[in-house]
Amino acid sequence: MATGTTSGRAAIESEISRQWLDALSSFADVRDRADEVAASIKRSGRLILLGMGASHGLNRAVEPVYRALQVDAVALPISEQLDQPLSIADRTIIFTSQSGESAEVIRWLNEVGPAAEAFGLTMAPDSTLARSLPSLIGAGGVETAFAATRSILVCLALHAAILSALGTAPTTFVRALRSPKEPDISNAVIALAGVRAVVTSGRRLQGLAEALALGLTELSRLPCFSLECGQLRHGPMEMLGPEVGIIFLRGDDPTSDLVRNLAEAVAATGAPTVVLDASGRTPVKGAITIDAGRHDGLAALAILLPIAQRLMIEFAAVRVNDLGRPIRSQKITRTE
Repeated sequence: MATGTTSGRAAIESEISRQWLDALSSFADVRDRADEVAASIKRSGRLILLGMGASHGLNRAVEPVYRALQVDAVALPISEQLDQPLSIADRTIIFTSQSGESAEVIRWLNEVGPAAEAFGLTMAPDSTLARSLPSLIGAGGVETAFAATRSILVCLALHAAILSALGTAPTTFVRALRSPKEPDISNAVIALAGVRAVVTSGRRLQGLAEALALGLTELSRLPCFSLECGQLRHGPMEMLGPEVGIIFLRGDDPTSDLVRNLAEAVAATGAPTVVLDASGRTPVKGAITIDAGRHDGLAALAILLPIAQRLMIEFAAVRVNDLGRPIRSQKITRTE
């Protein structure tokens, strides 16, 4: 059995250890720029969130929060927007890239050029993105460990600053950063020990499910992917069984019962089922429920993200000896 006790893991743990302080600093330090972005969103009423990899997962995670404020928000991979573009006329654009140097960001800036209502979210103040667009800069410098951890929470805080300027009350989000939950995940790791693939799923938390699936794949090298709960219902349940693990993300929102209903149906197939649960409701029958209290919106994301990080690390640690060392990828993807 692999141990995952590598320098790669140490680098990941180092990033995680300071992510809450960096996120709090980021939220507090970018208010002026956040006000500028919020003003643009108020003028346009329409928002395109562009990113790749974990940055796209993060954008998908905050997409429902913008929509709850009556913003016509859509999150797309930058590659899709480049090759199958939506009109950017009269829209605010936010590029999320922790490095600010992803190949697709550079291609956009070269081929399309900076738009009047375009902004960046990045961890790298000297990056091409930050030099080219007015940007919110996360605290603590670029993330160096593979896969994304601290950068997601910090960039979530940057989005939270914009959302606060748009009218979302930040109190519960800040409280979640100051008082993270550390529930026991050992039963979930044991339940997933024998699976050959993992599917992550959510409804309003689907974006976080997608980010988790990416991290699971990168670290464990097993096929792990994400299906929104409704999509999982429509046919893919045929794949379920003891060798396919399912991880649900559930918050305190109107979709909570729908997530529970599906999780119970999945557990009944014999598929190892884990619920990262911030709903505050009764645990899901037949599933390993990781209770994270009762949270919704940004607070649910802030509470569940570090728990998801811990789960993906421990899931991978029993499968690979060199956890956190990419063999086919790079931390910064510079080619398409």
